[in-house]
Order: sequence, then C-alpha cells, then structure tokens
Amino acid sequence: MTATESRSDQPPTPESSGRRVVVAAPRGYCAGVDRAVITVEKALDHYGPPVYVRKQIVHNKHVVETLSERGAIFVEELDEVPEGALVVFSAHGVSPAVHAQAEQRGLQTIDATCPLVTKVHNEAKRFAREDKQILLIGHAGHEEVEGTSGEAPEHITLVQSPEDVDDLELENPDNVAWLSQTTLSVDETMQTVHRLREKFPLLQDPPSDDICYATSNRQAAVKQIAAHSDLVIVVGSANSSNSVRLVEVALEAGAKAAHRVDNAGEVDEAWLNGVESVGVTSGASVPDDLVQGVLDLLVDRGFPAATEERLTEENLVFALPPELRKRLRTGAIND
Repeated sequence: MTATESRSDQPPTPESSGRRVVVAAPRGYCAGVDRAVITVEKALDHYGPPVYVRKQIVHNKHVVETLSERGAIFVEELDEVPEGALVVFSAHGVSPAVHAQAEQRGLQTIDATCPLVTKVHNEAKRFAREDKQILLIGHAGHEEVEGTSGEAPEHITLVQSPEDVDDLELENPDNVAWLSQTTLSVDETMQTVHRLREKFPLLQDPPSDDICYATSNRQAAVKQIAAHSDLVIVVGSANSSNSVRLVEVALEAGAKAAHRVDNAGEVDEAWLNGVESVGVTSGASVPDDLVQGVLDLLVDRGFPAATEERLTEENLVFALPPELRKRLRTGAIND
C-alpha cells in the first residue's frame, strides 16, 4: 500500500472535508446592555438582595436567571414592589407615568435606561413641544415603544411596517416627524421611512439615526458572514427584538438557513446535515459564553474551530446611572 493510499483510509478532518465555521464580530453585549447588567450587579453588591427590577433588565433569559440567583426579583409592574423598596428600571426605558408611580409609592429607583433610548425619548419630547405629529416606527407592545410613546402620547402614532403607511391619515400632514425603536432592522426601517416620505414629503428626520450603533453593526456583521454560510446560528432569546432581526437579516443576505437559539442546547442537529459552512453571531444582550457553547458544540460535531470575521471595533462605554456613580466614587461599591 502506498503512502497516498494509506492517507486516503484515514477519517477526514474538518479541514479536509471543507467545513468552515465563522463567528461574526461585533456580536453580543453592547454598551447599554453592559451598563444595565452591571447596574443590577452593583445594586445587589451595595444594597443586598432583594433588588427589584421592573421587566427584564435586558431581553436575555440566561442573564435574567443569573441575576435572579443573586437575589434580583423581576416584576412586570411596580404594584408588585413593596413600598419603599429599591427598583431598577430596565435598559428599554419607561414612560413618565412609571416614574410618577414610583414616586407616589416611595420607591427608591435606579434608572438603567440605555442612553440611546433616552435620546429617542428626548427627541419625542422636543417634537411634541413643536406640536409635530410623531410617527414612531416600532413594534406594538415592546417595552421601548411603550416608554417612548408615554413621553408624548397625544402626538405619537405607531407605524409597525411599510404596509401600515397607506392607512395613515393625519390632521396636519405637513408637520410630521419620525422616530424609531432602536433595535429594528435597519433596512426595513428605511423602507418604512421611504414610504412615509412618499406620502408626507415634508417629513422631518430625527437629528441622528435612532437605530442604535450596536444594532446596525451586528446586522452589518451578519450580512458579511451570511453571504457564504449554509447555516447561520443566532444566539439570543425569543423576546430580543435585535436577535430576531438578525435571523431575518441573515436570510435576506443569502444564508441558506438561519435559526435563533437561546444556547447550544437548542441547536437541532438536523440543521447540520449536509452543511459545510456555518456562521455564528449573537444579539446585543447575549453573554459571549453562550456563543462559545455553540462553537464548542460545532467542534464536537466535527466542525473546525471558528475563525472570526470582524467588521468594526466598538469602544463605546456608558457611565453607570448617577445613583450608583456617587457611591462608586466614595468607595461604597467595589468598582
């Protein structure tokens, strides 16, 4: 038997079989999510459990479960929080009515709203002061939409898709502005804006893009890997808008298949049948160890170690809420 024949009898390695795994970057935690999670951790460190959190601090099941184990109690509404207790508002923001309710019940509050969401709130208030009709592009029932709408309820009309535009009838169509939820599909949002501008030519833009930098970057990064992927796996929870959008973006960008999972345990091995190239990414509220779990599973199933395709660097860091910063400066909480 020749040396060549001997080699051909060996089981194929992942490299020799042509298999490839690419992990997108940027992925995972954004600055707003990191700030919100650290806020709850620091509150637990300083005040001790329980620390109440209105809604999920970020839309990730693993993060919520981990903080719950440390003593965080997640509630839907403030009437579930004992009077005088400490409550943290989630990264998605709350309406003025929620702030007022907290004050009426004597609650101690820490506001972990992402600064980029706060920016949209401020834009809504400014447009309302100018008596503009505001068209808010977003998803009904999403916490961020509820918080933004609460800033100017008499001025805001929700637009969920380009198809909604045809049915819009406004009292003053020449005095209209648009805003958007920060976690939407960039492409679909701009399609909606284009339809709005066709119907309302004097439509005013927000002073800067409302889609957050992290959402935009993660969508651009998944487009980059999807074009050469048989399968894209997006790590993120089902109630994470930006994670769900990543699946849609991957399919639109050319991935043959794309699926969302909370963790490696949700990967259906049937998805891997006949697959040579796999792309992996994660939503903006996902710890990277959950991504690593998916990559480890792929290695166990005969795929090679992943290579990273980086679109851009992210260096943005948000300061913690002022309620905590003072204590950090005085050493009351370990940094």
